[in-house]
Amino acid sequence: MSDFENFIWIGSQETFIDAPNIQRFHSISVGRFGGNSSAGQNKNEDGCLIWCNEKEDWEFMILLDAHHTSESAQLILEVFQKEQIQIKDVLSEPIQDAFKKLEKRILQLFQSEEFLASCRKVTGETACLIVFRKGQYLWWFSVGDCVLYLFHEELAALGQLEVNQRQFYEWIGRVNTFEQQVPCYSRGVRELREGENRIFLTTDGLLECPNKPYSNPTNIYNSFLNSDNDKTNIMSMLEVIQNNGVKDSTTIISWKVHNSMEAVRPSE
Repeated sequence: MSDFENFIWIGSQETFIDAPNIQRFHSISVGRFGGNSSAGQNKNEDGCLIWCNEKEDWEFMILLDAHHTSESAQLILEVFQKEQIQIKDVLSEPIQDAFKKLEKRILQLFQSEEFLASCRKVTGETACLIVFRKGQYLWWFSVGDCVLYLFHEELAALGQLEVNQRQFYEWIGRVNTFEQQVPCYSRGVRELREGENRIFLTTDGLLECPNKPYSNPTNIYNSFLNSDNDKTNIMSMLEVIQNNGVKDSTTIISWKVHNSMEAVRPSE
């Protein structure tokens, strides 16, 4: 296995309609379900990109949830694949430099005239969640309503599970936040707690399933408590939403990180 690994997928190429699927990539589980054809589903407009470097101790990923067509998601995947070498150089830098330079590079890409011109030609738009974990820190950049969770027993005891907040009127594509006078997006950094941390990303099909089995993040957290087998746990979640008649597609990316560094604590 090489130090660097690359995974990329777009739902228009393989839809997983009526067919929940789990794939293990490096230490990461990728769950995909295109929705139920019996509920009227006939396409999958999700997409994702995952880069890992075990030697440098980082994972970088993009989760996309497009609508109307998958063209906007495909465009973002193509742009980042094209810029892979330059972005990897940023990811390889020391943490204190990597996070700042990554945000700057992403904004340069999304605000470039070439990218904006390409967005004007696509049909539809996409939510976009970018996540980068290096060492004991988790960095994220979000446009739209894909969700990032950080699960740890200390955080869960205080009810802290979600990292970002869903934004329902932000997109990249034909309708584009980066065409506005002031672009709207969110980003931040979280420290991992000491011990086992679970990072969990999902598109909104999981959350908006009929009967709402996973609209409460505690239910997602609890899904991993009974078994150490991530593939089994995520497949069970996909089967639950399938049995509840979900139409919308769901893509899940999840992995565990053991942090041996002492996390910050209050002075008293």
